[in-house]
Amino acid sequence: MVKIIVINNYGQTCHLIHRAVRDLDQEVELMKNTSSTDEILETDPDGMILSGGPTLERAGNCSAYVQELDLPILGICLGHQVMAKTYGGTVKTGAAGGYASIEIEIIEENDILKGLGKKTNVWASHADEVSMLPPDFIRLARSQICEVEAMKHRTKPLYGVQWHPEVSHTEKGNDLLINFFGVCEAYRPIS
Repeated sequence: MVKIIVINNYGQTCHLIHRAVRDLDQEVELMKNTSSTDEILETDPDGMILSGGPTLERAGNCSAYVQELDLPILGICLGHQVMAKTYGGTVKTGAAGGYASIEIEIIEENDILKGLGKKTNVWASHADEVSMLPPDFIRLARSQICEVEAMKHRTKPLYGVQWHPEVSHTEKGNDLLINFFGVCEAYRPIS
């Protein structure tokens, strides 16, 4: 079991992420995106999930989290975009717009996408999307409408996905979350 902090970015699926983590038998705590890095570290987490949300401007301290915390972090939708922008990528308005089912092509299975197959259907919003991969990141997945559906930092345990693994419309969403918990477990310091 790992302890996961879910950062509330005021997205409509934030509580679904919290519930999905809990239902997968992990310890989970929901925290505001205005929490300081010290407040987060006081909870002694093994990893963090940055939830989706309405706009980059309402992402609170998420940029500081992905820069300053030495923890595995999974950015979902807005969390993915914050991570990209923080590390020098670009985010733009997507041509496809709101929520829809999208077929994802897995380019690089890596840690979080292992076992998902070459293609999978996910539920995603493309109102905004990562349009340019940041330096030091590897593209893990793409689709017909977005070239950066998932990414990973080359050396840090930072992962981003445009889609929502926590919703029932996403195939193998729980598998992605379980893979992320495995990353958190492996990253935990040996005491």
